[in-house]
Amino acid sequence: MNTNDIIIKLNEIFKIIFKDNSIKINETTSAADIEQWDSLTHPILIDAIEKEFKIKFKLKELIAMQNVGDLVKIIKEKSQ
Repeated sequence: MNTNDIIIKLNEIFKIIFKDNSIKINETTSAADIEQWDSLTHPILIDAIEKEFKIKFKLKELIAMQNVGDLVKIIKEKSQ
């Protein structure tokens, strides 16, 4: 799965979790860019991503993530 495919899937998840069809994410998107992305919605988002991609994030991976690009990189590594 390439970066673009992952971002397309993630974008759909973001739209559902944040209930906003206008969301358009890219590799530099972070929580600071999406008003609804806070400490309460973050675990819901992560759970949905884990289910969609059939992966599990480690705590240290979650802590290190700064933006969608970091998220994509981890998904690619775990999907191989």
